[in-house]
Amino acid sequence: MARQQLSKPPKSHAALYLRVSTARQADSDLSIPDQRRQLSAYAASKGFSVVTEFVEPGNTATDDKRPGFQAMIEAGLTKPPAFDTILVHSFSRFFRDQFLFEFYTRKLARNGVRLVSITQELGDDPMGLMMRQMMALFDEYQSRENAKHTLRAMKENARQGFWNGSRPPIGYRVVDAEQRGVKVKRKLEIEPESADVIRLMFDLALTGHGASGPMGVKGIVNFLNERQIRTRDGGRWGISAVYSALTRPTYMGEHRFNTRVYKTGELKDEAEHVVMEVPAIIDREKFEAVGLLMNSRNPKAPGGNLNASPILLAGICHCGICGGTMTLRTGKNNAYRYYTCASRARTGPTSCGGLTVRMDIVDAAVVHYLETRLLDPRYLTELMTSVIDRRQAWIDQRHKHVADLRKRATEAQARLNRLYDAIEAGAADASDPDLKGRITELKALRDGVNGDADRAERAINRLGPIVTPELLAQFAEATKRALRNEDGSFRRDTLRAIAQRVEIKSKVEAEVSGCRVELFRSLAAANGSRDAAVAVPSRVPEWRALLDSNQRPLA
Repeated sequence: MARQQLSKPPKSHAALYLRVSTARQADSDLSIPDQRRQLSAYAASKGFSVVTEFVEPGNTATDDKRPGFQAMIEAGLTKPPAFDTILVHSFSRFFRDQFLFEFYTRKLARNGVRLVSITQELGDDPMGLMMRQMMALFDEYQSRENAKHTLRAMKENARQGFWNGSRPPIGYRVVDAEQRGVKVKRKLEIEPESADVIRLMFDLALTGHGASGPMGVKGIVNFLNERQIRTRDGGRWGISAVYSALTRPTYMGEHRFNTRVYKTGELKDEAEHVVMEVPAIIDREKFEAVGLLMNSRNPKAPGGNLNASPILLAGICHCGICGGTMTLRTGKNNAYRYYTCASRARTGPTSCGGLTVRMDIVDAAVVHYLETRLLDPRYLTELMTSVIDRRQAWIDQRHKHVADLRKRATEAQARLNRLYDAIEAGAADASDPDLKGRITELKALRDGVNGDADRAERAINRLGPIVTPELLAQFAEATKRALRNEDGSFRRDTLRAIAQRVEIKSKVEAEVSGCRVELFRSLAAANGSRDAAVAVPSRVPEWRALLDSNQRPLA
């Protein structure tokens, strides 16, 4: 009887999948070369022919947004596939999400491609399938636990004022702060040149340039691009970048960490945010004043479209019980007008006990307080002292910065002169490409630093007049006249320029407050400063810093 010759089974074609999550893991965990060595040795021992490999040098396995992974899945789902086996060091290299793990392994299996872990060898029987699912579930749990502990450590790191990584905001650079064991803790420090651009943005938003008045975001973008003031990457400014800078609390010294969900970008609850203390580029009052201006121009913001309202305190009058705004209520065929709590008017007495007070009495009491108390030159002097002191400190700091920039420009010019002397003396060859490059580099440094110094000096010159007792008295008288029209009615634009919140405490007591930076801008406008303008803000801070005598009865 003739022997039947048995044919050898076809040789399996394998693809290697190599992944580490971070560059740190590549050094301290299972590196890419080590994975490649182990997978290749396993393939050789099993008689597999390695036809390709897919490398993921720094991506998490909790989602499928991995270029190497997607390329491997696409190749594995072609008909016929280029390989019939995918080799991984462990199933966690493939995926750390149990649902997606099963989703992709089943899609591959339907196309004749199986997944093999060289450290977790399992059969294809029901028991092996169950074990694989349990391992994937445990990998997902472990990944979530690791992420939770890592985030907790990063939040504590931020609370201590240390930088957790990523690119720093414009105006800052990352520097080594201290050594803790093998780890180097890092912090943010102000980068002078780009910080000047941030200061310029806030100045333009608050006071404008020349006779322009306060600029909006688009106006600032045009101003920067027209003057060739570039981003730190050398590109042109856009609306999104400028808006982000003007609304980022980092610049007043409060960087917020853990504000959004990493995968979705969804904003987290404020209780989860961590405020990290960093050096301030802009003082708090200027930051808040710019926020007021931007909010006042926003038609979607509460009180953002109040120009057509006939109510003097529309948008700035608040209930002292619930803190909500107060709205108009009329009586006796519009013969009488009242401020009433909007919450009570909308949802009834269950939301707020509510207050209702006569509008004419409140308006007259607020204007009387502003005329007799706030616009008293002695009170103005006391009130504005801190703003004036900070302004002078800023001027002194800017003058020092300008001097440092001029010194750097002089040093660059001195180096250029030494090179020119060497060329004239025959000690250097003017045609040497390296020498030409060095001369070009020094010229660019000199011109760039001089440009920064010129911009800083212009910023100082835009600050306007020095505040004196005479100027305060003139401002008080001019503002008192501006508060009232010829017919005796009150002017809302002037009132809003000096007071941004009126809170009705009871039927006989109100509290008036405002922003000192806004008051300072109005003061400069009254003196004819070309860079100042009166705006109509729509929310509160504090020229009423203490519980003083501006708590006045309404009548």
